[in-house]
Amino acid sequence: MGKVWFVGAGPGAADLITVRGSRLLGEAGAVLYAGSLVSQAALQWASPGCDIADSKGMDLGAITDWLMNRAQRHETVVRLQTGDPGLYGALAEIAGPLDRAGIPVGIVPGVSSAMASAAAAGETLTLPEVTQTVILTRIEGRTPMPERESLDALASHRCTLCIFLSIAHIDAVIDALHRAGWADSAPMVVVEKATWPGEERVLRGTLADIAEQCRAAGIDRQAMILASPALGARTRTDIEMSRLYAPEFGHGFRRAEPTPET
Repeated sequence: MGKVWFVGAGPGAADLITVRGSRLLGEAGAVLYAGSLVSQAALQWASPGCDIADSKGMDLGAITDWLMNRAQRHETVVRLQTGDPGLYGALAEIAGPLDRAGIPVGIVPGVSSAMASAAAAGETLTLPEVTQTVILTRIEGRTPMPERESLDALASHRCTLCIFLSIAHIDAVIDALHRAGWADSAPMVVVEKATWPGEERVLRGTLADIAEQCRAAGIDRQAMILASPALGARTRTDIEMSRLYAPEFGHGFRRAEPTPET
């Protein structure tokens, strides 16, 4: 019996897969990739003659059957998923039947589109004394949200929000932020297909205009919405600096400089 590895392909660019993930692709006798979201360029790491299939037309039963069948024939089988397998990747639903069948399962983390989007936009998600919390969430669509996790409730914390799988409902996102007390002038960033070569687009705006910008650009899928008081920090001069690098702040690797006497 072989082992099935759930591997995060990263956000789009083929070279943003981890070294471990690319090594496992090279060792795999069979690879099932999520073709609706994973770039085919990621398959360049697979070995010649590897049994490769696209799961975009499969339901859950077909996916698990394919993986179990290949695990009986190959020592290493890879389920290649977009971003990180633990975020919106149906990991538990697919891995559960494998566990019950006695098939070993491993997980390799991947670069999330949340981090890739921040990098594409040149933004930081945290900022000293502004926000030290990042919430990864989505708005309700076909998959309902727990009532305690409504976007209104989460946005009330006024921290960084990385909003997945919600660009088609951008107006509902804006309404939720308004209900949570965010001002029209609050900065917003939308990144479509972060790191995808030749396809990445970054829109910058405010709560008042970002939805119209998305419509004008035709962005309605595969995009991350970033809402944060930390956006635009690189151009600001009124922010507090991190204490980590302050000369008067010592730690295990650097002695604090004495404060000049006044």
